Amino acid sequence: MALRKRSMGVVAVITATGLGLAACGQSSGGGGDAIELTITQNSIQGGKNANTAEHIADWVIPQFEAAQKAKGKNVTVKFVPSGVDDEQYKTKLSLDLKSGKGADVIDIDGIWAGEFAEAGYIKPLSEVVGPEADSWDGWAQIPEAVQQMAAFNDKRYALPVGTDGRVLYYNKTLFAKAGLPADWQPAGWQEILDAGAKLKSSGVPVPIQINAGTAMGEATSMQGVLPLLAGAGGEVQQDGKWTGASQPLKDALGLYQKIYGGGLGDPKLQQEAKGRDKSFQQFAEGKIGILMEGDYFWRGVVNPKDGVAPMADRDQVVGYAMIPAIEPGKGIRGQDFVSMSGGALRTVNPNSEHPKEAFELLAFTLSPEALKEETKDGNVRITPRTDVNKEILAGEPLLTYISEKVLPVTAYRPPVAVYPQVSVALQEATAAVVGGTAPDQAAADYQKKLEGIVGGAGNITTP
Repeated sequence: MALRKRSMGVVAVITATGLGLAACGQSSGGGGDAIELTITQNSIQGGKNANTAEHIADWVIPQFEAAQKAKGKNVTVKFVPSGVDDEQYKTKLSLDLKSGKGADVIDIDGIWAGEFAEAGYIKPLSEVVGPEADSWDGWAQIPEAVQQMAAFNDKRYALPVGTDGRVLYYNKTLFAKAGLPADWQPAGWQEILDAGAKLKSSGVPVPIQINAGTAMGEATSMQGVLPLLAGAGGEVQQDGKWTGASQPLKDALGLYQKIYGGGLGDPKLQQEAKGRDKSFQQFAEGKIGILMEGDYFWRGVVNPKDGVAPMADRDQVVGYAMIPAIEPGKGIRGQDFVSMSGGALRTVNPNSEHPKEAFELLAFTLSPEALKEETKDGNVRITPRTDVNKEILAGEPLLTYISEKVLPVTAYRPPVAVYPQVSVALQEATAAVVGGTAPDQAAADYQKKLEGIVGGAGNITTP
């Protein structure tokens, strides 16, 4: 597998103080063959991510301990829960790792990987664990695009825990009235615009909704400008340099202009504080024809059982299609279709006194048996493993679609500390275009802001 090089970042200075998560992997009683491991993640029984915490405490630990005992090893595992804001969890984790402490097995957000690696908080698994890390049989079941989330500078630093994907959702009822096919799959951006024009002619209030502006925050980046940038063949960061006013960015902003300047989208919706929530409601009410969103939209928004904007007829009315490149073959890596994904990682603390056993625990949590147990009883989600997904997603057509079609072509955000500032600058560029600024000017203004964020023009390229 060819791992793509991920650009280095700098961990933000940590000024907060906090208690350590746990003493790292100390043997019981200071001798003998007894091994004590700890595992932590931002979950807690009865609180944040409770299902995950219960799975680790009630299933993973006793099953793993029993498996180790069968191998003649006396291993005990302690779960160290946390149920705080993600940034608080990140700060506590950073402090522990910086001081040589922390749990043996830790969860981090995929976007933190570069920061932590650059700071030396995490290290390549092959360096910490040995060759067992690269020979893990689970790698063969994880798509290469998903593996990239756990890679930095061509080395694997963690195992992917899970991921997601973005698609185009559309209302089949509205499509039928506009004379559009129920199995719609645009091959390029012009076909999206053409569909929007037909929806508009048939009376649909908002033919196309692609997130824009700063009010929608990171949703604008992940469900808007970044997928479009990828579709135009660009990335926000390439080969260690940030992308400025490139042609792909101008093309992406140009699509925003055609949608919102051409009456195919609602510009005001992008400026409202609750604009994204409003777009969810409008789609559920049959007022939006096409909407770009992640699988959360299907699972948590229009879910007929407990969605925030439930659609009783979701399975019959809501269609989904892959996000096309601007033209076939013009997306990143020469792709016809693109997407963006996020996700979590799980790795071995470099400070662990028992790294090989810690990796065994890590690998056990991502074994087919563990993942199938974790995702049963209504807790279904996309796992990193294709073999598991084929089984557990059998009754979930949208999640199966993302697992099989979208993940192989997806991309990820740069895992560096400065990215959030860059993201805001991109959001501001989309807001400017929706407000009437020409795409080329908005791209130029973005590059000026970018220079101030990433340390000058020398760190920017405009391919």
